[in-house]
Parts: sequence; C-alpha cells; structure tokens
Amino acid sequence: MSQRSLQPGRAPGRAPGRPHRVVVIVDQNSNPFELGCATEVFGLRRPEIGRELYDFALCSAEPRTLMRDGFFTLAGVAGLEATDTADTVIVPNRPDVEVPRRPAVLEAVRRAHARGARLLGFCSGAFTLAEAGVLDGRRATAHWQWADAFRARFPAVRLEPDVLFVDDGDILTAAGSAAALDLGLHVVRRDHGAEIANTVSRRLVFAAHRDGGQRQFVERPVPRIPDASLAPLLAWAQERLDAPLTVPDLAARAAVSPATLHRRFRAQLGTTPLAWLTGERIALACRLIERGETRLDVVARRSGLGTATHLRTLMRRETGLTPSGYRRRFGPVAGEGRAAVHVPHGL
Repeated sequence: MSQRSLQPGRAPGRAPGRPHRVVVIVDQNSNPFELGCATEVFGLRRPEIGRELYDFALCSAEPRTLMRDGFFTLAGVAGLEATDTADTVIVPNRPDVEVPRRPAVLEAVRRAHARGARLLGFCSGAFTLAEAGVLDGRRATAHWQWADAFRARFPAVRLEPDVLFVDDGDILTAAGSAAALDLGLHVVRRDHGAEIANTVSRRLVFAAHRDGGQRQFVERPVPRIPDASLAPLLAWAQERLDAPLTVPDLAARAAVSPATLHRRFRAQLGTTPLAWLTGERIALACRLIERGETRLDVVARRSGLGTATHLRTLMRRETGLTPSGYRRRFGPVAGEGRAAVHVPHGL
C-alpha cells in the first residue's frame, strides 16, 4: 500500500517534494481495528481528491506477527528499519498494557523521535510511547479505563484522560479505538487542510471533525425499540438551516405536538429539538468557515444563527473557539499549532 503526495505535510529534515511517509509499527497482539484506521486514513488511494496524500507502509519486529487474540497473522511487511525513513510513525497498541514492549520496538520509537519524526499513539499506544520515554513532561491521553494504571506507571506524563485526543506538536495520542479516526483526520487536516480532511471523512462516512478536547464518552439514552421516524424530519430541517425554523415548526412538519417531538428527540437522539437544531447550525457555520467564508454576517445568516454576535456567542460556547480562532485553526490555511480545545458537549 503506497501513496504519493505533491504537497505533503512538513516534517523535519525531509527534502521538498519527497512524499510524507507514514509507517505503522505492528507488534504481537496489536489491535486490528486501529491498524485498519491507520490504513483507511493514510494508506488508501484517493481518486476523488485527484492526488495521493501519503506514502504508507507497515513494519514489524518479526517476519510473522500474531494479531490480537490470534485473529490472524500478519506477514510480508517491512522490518523495523522502515521507521528510520518515516516522517510519521504510528506506534503499536494492544489490550495487554502491562506486558512490556519489545526492546527493538522501543528503540525504533526513540530513534524516530530523536531525529524529529512525528509520533502517533492510538488508544493503548500511549503506553508504548511512555515506555519508550518520549512522553515524560508531555501531554497525552489514553483510554479512560486505563487512566489509573497509566498514571501509576508513568507519573511524569501529563495525562488528560477525558478527551478524544491530544495534539502536543510532534507527539499525538488518541484515547480509544474510534478516536483513532478522529486523530487521523486531525492529522490530515494539519497536513493538507480542512477541505481535504472533509473529503476523506466523507469517504469514511465519519464525522469530519470532533475536536480533541471533546469528552471520550457522552451518556445518551438508548431506545428499547429502534425508531427511524425522525429521519425524514432531520433531513428536511438540515436543508433549511438558514430559515427561521423553530421547535413548533419542526413539530408541525412531523405532525405531532411539541411535547411529543421533545420526547422523541430525547429517546432517539438524547437531546432536545432546540439543542439539535443549534448544534446543526453551529456545525454548518464551522463548515462555511472551513471553506473560506470570512464574513461573519454571511456565516451567521447562511447557518441560521442570525447575527455575528449570536454566532460568536454560540461558537465559543459549543467549540471553545471564537469564529476567528476557529478560522485560524481549521480554515483553508489552518496552522499546525497544538490542539487544546475543550468541547463540553460535542457537535
């Protein structure tokens, strides 16, 4: 699996025009899901983009590597020396976090870090990075269920267990399995901009952006009997976000009372109709800013938020960023700064 890019993300010491090389280290009992996430984000060809984004490879300490619970054996990949030419190295993760990593794997991680390569840890991959000694004094996250064990073993690491991922510049960590996709898309956004990241997310049928500061889990009631009755209403409303829609308007469209609509939203979406409508409008405003719209009054009008003042208030409340701050981070010329946004309720 190999991909090329004419305009790859920057990496220390990489000659201009050379493809940004992403190498994934696979170790005994690694999780197939995170390996699949890395492959989906960095390893697939993107004909819809018109160019390929990364040069991608897998490597392992042994010719044959048994994956988690013996699901399958991985063979035919490069040796650990592949990390010596990587611009980004994704370190291995596995469920048995108490078992030490192979010395050769840890040494490969240290070498990559020493020469300036970017390091990514998915889920329990934070344990690999910490064991290699590259996280001391640094910010990182790991799955919430291992937070206490991680702190006990690596007290020098500044663990942030209640976020999806942490971007600490040249070392990035994702909290859990699905958060690997969030972090992967965040990296694509850093390297290639918001529009490319959005295109990749659409291919994945995955949320284009959940900020790293979003909580790892949100308690939502699950209905006993699945009910798709809201789907037509949601689609109808999403096409009219710029209109002055109200909760009574939604209820009238669904031919139910506002109280009944409220109960259905609570049961199926875990939120209220007004909160859902506001969240959709904020998400649309974010997309408009990502695509380059700089006029706040236009963003506010097209997203149904009314005024620039209202837009500023709601964006700060929902994303922790002002519109200008969001543009600097996620606009067409987004910077490569460190992510440290705390989102209380995710969009």
